[in-house]
Amino acid sequence: MLDAFSRAVVSADAKTATIGESELAALRQYVANGNKRLDAVNAIASNASCIVSDAVSGMICENTGLIQAGGNCYPNRRMASCLRDGEIVLRYISYALLAGDASVLDDRCLNGLKETYIALGVPLQSAGRAVAIMKASSCAHISETNTPGMGGTRFNKMETIQGDCSAVASEAASYFDRIISALG
Repeated sequence: MLDAFSRAVVSADAKTATIGESELAALRQYVANGNKRLDAVNAIASNASCIVSDAVSGMICENTGLIQAGGNCYPNRRMASCLRDGEIVLRYISYALLAGDASVLDDRCLNGLKETYIALGVPLQSAGRAVAIMKASSCAHISETNTPGMGGTRFNKMETIQGDCSAVASEAASYFDRIISALG
């Protein structure tokens, strides 16, 4: 697993050069956005069960055959596995967001994920759809665009992230997109 600093060093070593001005500027920006990054991870972690359960519910609403006899979310143990997998994916996205590098996501989550799901008979399109719903919800929590009207009784506004968080939300979205692509 690498972080933004380790990635800069490994990249410079591969080129047999010192860390350049552009890499230093990127690291300065990483440090400057440190609190936003921590708040974004906190927003995801604090709402993880809600994000995952809403995503799985949304996926099932779009494909009700998943919860019928013979479906991939039937019986309860399969549903529990689906929720567990969603929590694991979200956790690795949080790790990548905190580190500012996708290597932990690639090494620990995506390596063999598609093949495992195919072997288990998990419908990849449904899994990808659940990840897409988690992306929308997580990015709304990060950028604080979630509203009481959209959240209903489960509305939870963190009110901790200060300033423009579009860059951090965009980075998080790229990690979700990476998973969706790996499942496609």
